[in-house]
Amino acid sequence: MPFAAVLTQELAEAVELPLGAEMTARLTLMAAAFCDEEGGCHGPDHSARVHRTALFIGRQLGARLDVLSAAALLHDIGRRHETETRGGICHADKGADLAQEILAELAFPAETIELIVQCIATHRYRDAKRPQSLEAEILFDADKLDSVGAIGIGRAFLFAGQVGAKLHNENSDIRNTDSYSVEDTAYREFKVKLCKVKDRMLTSEGKRLAKERHAFMEVFFERLEREIG
Repeated sequence: MPFAAVLTQELAEAVELPLGAEMTARLTLMAAAFCDEEGGCHGPDHSARVHRTALFIGRQLGARLDVLSAAALLHDIGRRHETETRGGICHADKGADLAQEILAELAFPAETIELIVQCIATHRYRDAKRPQSLEAEILFDADKLDSVGAIGIGRAFLFAGQVGAKLHNENSDIRNTDSYSVEDTAYREFKVKLCKVKDRMLTSEGKRLAKERHAFMEVFFERLEREIG
């Protein structure tokens, strides 16, 4: 089914969209134009899951859902630039710049744009910038939750395939391997990043969900090691 048709169906089934169905659809399609080429683990389906998770947490914590909705939909629009430069450009910074232009064209209030842009600029895991608002903390957690658990494992293998890595490289010393290389296996991603995600969560609900998903990953990768060996 075409992405636009899936989107229309999802919007029709949605209980509440903070930005309304029309603006949500518009932002979703605009974000997809940036993310379609990424495919794999950073395609439009990733943004859709982050959007859903962010609103779920946001409703529980009393966040500004309009800010959260726009930030979640646009949070990865700078990803292509990071991929093309193999990490040379920070996709969070680039995405924040692109989002500011998009939101201004759509006549979002300047104050709201600033809040949305701050969320996008601070959502990255490998960054010293700490989220400064509740909405930014929620976006950070929602994005990280999509990198752990069963979804996280699947995305790790998708990324490994995109960069040409092996299924598993049991003979490598992870401390001497590089990201965006043939050594960047899903197991390496688990050891380098995913196993630490639960301790980086910022909201109470994010911590609860991450703890549960982390336990599943430990079981999976332990089993992978046994089967490979």
